[in-house]
Amino acid sequence: MKILALDTATDACSAALFMDGDILEEFAVKPREHTKLILPMADRLLAQAQLRPAQLDAVAFSRGPGSFTGVRIAGGVAHGIALGADLPVLCISTLAMLAQNLFNQEPAAEIAFTGIDARMDEVYWGVYRRNRQNLAELAGVESVCKAGAVEFPAQAGFGIGSAWRESAAELTPRLGMFLSGVWLDAYPRAAAAAQLAAADFALGRAVAVENALPVYLRDKVAHTEAERKQELLHK
Repeated sequence: MKILALDTATDACSAALFMDGDILEEFAVKPREHTKLILPMADRLLAQAQLRPAQLDAVAFSRGPGSFTGVRIAGGVAHGIALGADLPVLCISTLAMLAQNLFNQEPAAEIAFTGIDARMDEVYWGVYRRNRQNLAELAGVESVCKAGAVEFPAQAGFGIGSAWRESAAELTPRLGMFLSGVWLDAYPRAAAAAQLAAADFALGRAVAVENALPVYLRDKVAHTEAERKQELLHK
C-alpha cells in the first residue's frame, strides 16, 4: 500500500509517504509559506521513493479543523494530485493526527485531550483513545467551543496541541487531576495522517475526489464545502 499524505492545517507544513508500513516525511514550521512548500515536499518524497503519482493507492490530507486557508491548501493540492492520477482520497482529522503523534511517542498514553487554538477565545477540541491497533480513535465528537466548556471523560490523559498553550488558564484547572502531562508545542504531522490513512484505506474508507471535503467545525466562520455546493445548486 502506498499513500501520500499532506498537512497544512496549522503553522506546520508536512508531507509523508506511506509505503507498506514504512513512512518518509518532510516537516517544517513555517507559517504563511505553505503554498510554496507543500508541493515540493511531496515531489521530493515521490522522487526519493522512485514513484510516480499514478503508482500510489491514494492521497490523504488533513481535512481540519485548523486554519481556514491552511485546510484549503492541503485539500487543493491533494485534489489536484488525485485528479491527475485518478486516485481516491482519504480525509484525516487534524485532531486525530495530534492524538496519533502522541500515541506514537508516549507509550503510556491511552487518552489524548487534543486541542487547537481556534482564536475568538475558542478551541477546536476532541478526545481520542488508543485502540487495540494503537491508533487514535475518536471518543465522542469533535467540537469548537470555549476552553472552559470542553467535554472530557473522567479518565487520565495527556493534553496536546496549541490550545494548551493559548488557553492554559481555562483548560488546566478544568481537567486538573485527570492530566498526566501536556505537550504544548506539538503540531499535527503528515506521518501520523499517513498512518491513519493506511488504516482507513484498508477499511474501504477512501472516497472520490468530489466527496473529499474539508471540515471547518465553526459554522459562523465558514460552511462546509458540501453546504456551499448545495447553496449554489439552489440559487
